[in-house]
Amino acid sequence: MIKQIFVVLCLFCFSATSFAMEGPDELVKRTAEDVLATVKNDKDIQAGDQEKIFALAEEKIVPNFNFEKVSRMVLGKNWTRATPDQKSAFQAEFRTLLIRTYASALSKYRNQTIEYKPFRMVNESNIASVKTQIIQPGGPPIAVDYTLEKQADAWKVYDIVIEGVSLVTNYRGQFAQEIRTNGLDSLIKKLADKNKAEQTKTALSQS
Repeated sequence: MIKQIFVVLCLFCFSATSFAMEGPDELVKRTAEDVLATVKNDKDIQAGDQEKIFALAEEKIVPNFNFEKVSRMVLGKNWTRATPDQKSAFQAEFRTLLIRTYASALSKYRNQTIEYKPFRMVNESNIASVKTQIIQPGGPPIAVDYTLEKQADAWKVYDIVIEGVSLVTNYRGQFAQEIRTNGLDSLIKKLADKNKAEQTKTALSQS
């Protein structure tokens, strides 16, 4: 199911250019529409240009996604046990994995539209949940919820829940099993190997 989830994730990424302290719901709506318009109108992306798709995903996601918080939550107690070098290496590989997954999803966009639900604030207004619904031709709607945390100058996404499946919870389960069996260094190596394999695959497809 996680592969199906990521098919739609990147359609709702967050732009590197955000207005000063935009509300979380405003940020989601404005940038989602921006991403959809970019993908729809870019002939290279529509044709499957992987490098351009990857660059778009890098531009739209990285500045507005709290990768450090996600990394801490995904590793759980293993984060506190990790060395600084392990933390840095894991964040780098996990970040690349997510960006490449989003890039793959971008190439699968086929005229989906979004409905926006009223958002709610929790935890004394520092945390917000923004609920949306993906309307896809010929299929049932897909519920997509974003959890954001208020930072000093902007809202940052740290979890996405699709049809009740949390990005953080899903990866935490996968990674915990690998760490229990083979250790954190093994997980980092497997992520690095996967990222290198995908990079090679992309290079070959564009040559």
